[in-house]
Amino acid sequence: QVQLAESGGGLVHQGGSLTLSCVTSGYPFKEYGISWYRQRPGQPLEVVAWISSAGLNTDYPDFTKARFTVTRDNDKRTSTLQMNNLNPEDTAVYYCRRSGTDSWGRGTQVTVSP
Repeated sequence: QVQLAESGGGLVHQGGSLTLSCVTSGYPFKEYGISWYRQRPGQPLEVVAWISSAGLNTDYPDFTKARFTVTRDNDKRTSTLQMNNLNPEDTAVYYCRRSGTDSWGRGTQVTVSP
């Protein structure tokens, strides 16, 4: 059974940082990329970061580039999303996904106060 589980969300003040983790099981982790998404209140899902299967390539949209960093540890079957210089517009539920599939975690809430 494929499982992904996010953790590390919480409440942080503007300008602060959070580190999210995505722990996986049930599939060959090193064969798939990991995508991170978020859903802000009343808004559609949007991708915030992607990392390739071997971790050699990453990609970010402009609004997270230079603030977010995605990494992975294939031995621990885990991906990490480091988020810096957070602002209230980053308030959302954050999800990880096995790239190219319908396998998602349940999400972790990130709230950034002014």
